[in-house]
Amino acid sequence: MRLSNLILPLFRTPQWAALVGVVLGLLIGLLIGWVIWPVEWVNATPDKLSQRFQEDYLRMAIHTYRNNQDVEQAVRRWQDIGPNAPNLLNAIAQQPGDLRPNWILGYKKAIEESLGPAALEPGQAAEPTPTATRQNRTWLIVLGLVLTLGVLGGAGYLYLLRPRLRKVPQASAEPSAAQKAQVITKSTARTDYAKMGLAPPITQNMTTYVLGDDLYDESFSIDAPNGDFLGEYGVGISKTILPGEPKKVTAMEVWLFDKNDIKTATKVLMTPHAYHNPATFAELEAKGEPVLLRKQEQILLETATLQLLVTVVDVEYGKDGAPENSYLERLTLEMAVWRREQTS
Repeated sequence: MRLSNLILPLFRTPQWAALVGVVLGLLIGLLIGWVIWPVEWVNATPDKLSQRFQEDYLRMAIHTYRNNQDVEQAVRRWQDIGPNAPNLLNAIAQQPGDLRPNWILGYKKAIEESLGPAALEPGQAAEPTPTATRQNRTWLIVLGLVLTLGVLGGAGYLYLLRPRLRKVPQASAEPSAAQKAQVITKSTARTDYAKMGLAPPITQNMTTYVLGDDLYDESFSIDAPNGDFLGEYGVGISKTILPGEPKKVTAMEVWLFDKNDIKTATKVLMTPHAYHNPATFAELEAKGEPVLLRKQEQILLETATLQLLVTVVDVEYGKDGAPENSYLERLTLEMAVWRREQTS
């Protein structure tokens, strides 16, 4: 089962897509902000600390001044604490702990003589502020979340619209292979199954490959009338031969995914050269049931609740520098899906 078959349905529902994006973005943002790229704050001044640690710092400053009598250092540490220093000094004077009163008075006198009495006037106690480290980490988490959501949203948008984007006409003198294929697809009439006595299919699409479309890979969603996702089907390049560009495609792979089935049904459409080559046949048989490409051939793929009918509307082989009927020049397929119980 393809991984895209499990993930893609989530992105088709806006609520699930938003939830997945938020969860992944948050996880990646936390990983970046706290593990991969954490911020380490060094040489911060005590005014960035909470009041408890500011008091511890001032006690240390008083004790140090008592030992070295370095007035300049004492004043610098006082100023580093900020406007909350007088309040803290008064609190220490009331509860000196292991400090002696004369030590506190000596430190107070040094500050008063150096900065003046106004420096000791109590002010409004400063509220504890979050550290710069926490602020920076918060910004990193937010930035990681925004970037992750942007990447996920852009990737999901490009993935869902990949077939359309690949076919957007570009200004050039010669149409691209994908543009040529689009013209052929639009001009090919679809089968009217109702006139054949069959129930209308749940979904019906035409797709064309033209030599040179090296990124050819079509997929279509299967949705019930009420919008429920039932599965997905598609076709893509399975094997190429010969070196050089454009790629020489010798086999295509058609597949049907049913959300009610654990296995994806797959068949490999092979050119006559690949089909009759024992080595190539054995290699491709491992990918799915081999089918010989023939015009108007109908190939049926079945899962637990779905049936996919693939009709080879037209096939043409290349003739330039390769064995006969060995690679595709052009291939047009009609693909229609029914519920198994609705198939006539």
